[in-house]
Amino acid sequence: MAQLQPVRGTHDILPEEYARFRHVVDTARHAAQLFGYREMATPIFEFTDVFARSMGETSDVVSKEMYSFADKGGEEITLRPEYTAGICRAFISNGLQQHVPFKAFAWGPMFRYERPQKGRQRQFHQIDIEVIGAAEPQADVEVISVAAEILRRLGILDKCVLELNTLGDPESRIGYRKALVDYFGGHVDRLSEDSRRRLEKNPLRILDSKDEGDRALVANAPLIEEYLTPAARDFFRAVQDGLGAAGIPLKVSPRLVRGLDYYTHTAFEFTTDMLGAQGTVLAGGRYDGLIEQLGGKPTPGIGWAGGIERLVLLSNPQPAAPHSVAIIPIGPAAEAEAAKLAAELRRADVAVELAYGGNAGKRFKRADKLGCAAAVVIGDDELAKGVAKVKDLKSGEETTVPRGELLSKLKA
Repeated sequence: MAQLQPVRGTHDILPEEYARFRHVVDTARHAAQLFGYREMATPIFEFTDVFARSMGETSDVVSKEMYSFADKGGEEITLRPEYTAGICRAFISNGLQQHVPFKAFAWGPMFRYERPQKGRQRQFHQIDIEVIGAAEPQADVEVISVAAEILRRLGILDKCVLELNTLGDPESRIGYRKALVDYFGGHVDRLSEDSRRRLEKNPLRILDSKDEGDRALVANAPLIEEYLTPAARDFFRAVQDGLGAAGIPLKVSPRLVRGLDYYTHTAFEFTTDMLGAQGTVLAGGRYDGLIEQLGGKPTPGIGWAGGIERLVLLSNPQPAAPHSVAIIPIGPAAEAEAAKLAAELRRADVAVELAYGGNAGKRFKRADKLGCAAAVVIGDDELAKGVAKVKDLKSGEETTVPRGELLSKLKA
């Protein structure tokens, strides 16, 4: 029989790695709470139309990477490739328009059929921040500040660079769109097939192309800064000033774009050179037209998502496990007392390791292997005297403690 393996592009998160994984999620959750974000979750699958409408029918994710299928009722269903569309759908479905600004933190698995590589899998996990219903540049500053605080608490902010750009307002985009059509229209023969299709429909999508030939043309394409309205310039300046006041350094990257029409104003990424070719740690932007595109009333929004696997790779050190205590009974009478003591300590929030069997020597070895802080030894003599021996497994120091004082001793 062939050895069983996980499906390509998936992997098992074993306990040691999961401790780092959980550390990233807990750190992100706590930082988000400090800014007033509340945690939520959406289903891991939605009607396919939610993602097709939000990400664009012709995007690579929709056309090539989504896990879509017809369920037993004939409904077209898709495993979520990202979180924003689902949260925006939930905002509309649950009538949350009366609760703006709606500030959400979420995390969970995503699914995309793409080539697996370092930090990128077909089932991967993201943390996600969204603010819906705030049109002010201060909201942009805040969501970026949340990201910076999470990276700082993970000890990796100094390994990352904040790249920032503006996509302008809708009025700015009209002139910019015409300039792109004129420019790329003069190089049609050098464009990829996908980009030729996008030229008339949505030329900004060409700026997102991964095709090497397209990227060579994009390098000399017009920049949006030449077409910004005064209002768009003021908005971008306010975001930069706000980040400066928050002490967050940034690099303006004029080629950083989001190709879909509902994106406006701020686009940003935290990038690093420590993950190889895939340098994006987290990325986001303002999507003032998305809620309307999904069928809701015009409502501004901004958010970002970051890959947990990548954050784990960058933050690498494993958080300290809670100090546990090993109880080592010697003799049949002590076994029953050990079970009773273990229950008592766990109710008091002390982590306890109680082996299922084996002699004292084997139990001490297991306690050492698991990194237990102390061992509590109970034998017939200890039972008769109403005491227990407590051994510090780091220093080797051993003390005898009255049974009634054992909990306070271990907590200390």
